[in-house]
Amino acid sequence: MSDTEYGQADAGAQSKRGGPGLIDPIREQSDFHRLESKVAVAGHPIHAMLVAFPVAFVTGTFGADVFYWWTGDLFWARAALWASGMAFLFGVAAGIAGTVELLWVPGIRQRSASWTHFIIAVMLLSILGANWGYRLGGYEEAVLPYGLLISTFAVGFAGFTGWHGGKLVFEYQVGISSTGK
Repeated sequence: MSDTEYGQADAGAQSKRGGPGLIDPIREQSDFHRLESKVAVAGHPIHAMLVAFPVAFVTGTFGADVFYWWTGDLFWARAALWASGMAFLFGVAAGIAGTVELLWVPGIRQRSASWTHFIIAVMLLSILGANWGYRLGGYEEAVLPYGLLISTFAVGFAGFTGWHGGKLVFEYQVGISSTGK
């Protein structure tokens, strides 16, 4: 067999192993493909159900800050206070559910993308807590400029965290697989 024929015949085997003659030891573990959710209601992962709320409240906080800056109406500063608090509280609830999934499901725990998502999400929770805590001392004075700045960071981190979470779901099928493959 020539080198060209050998390369073509071995191409399929190489892609499964990760390269020429290489075997990925993580993929070879029996639990690597166990990705089904353990914290679920009727098969629906609680983390995925809860995560929409902090994302919406983060966006709402940013929007309320912008509207306060634009209109000067005290309503928007008060709305941003409530939205930032709910973003943090729902974020903690989603974080608890996600952390339990990360620690209990071996296939999730073995993927580096899961840990990246976890670390960025914890950083986002820190920003959300700071945003809410900063506003508790006086929500009207807190909006400009630092409240708006923190809200902008929160929106950016929420997008980055959500992108990584979506990658886990859509690329790796985390939380939606019901078979042990």
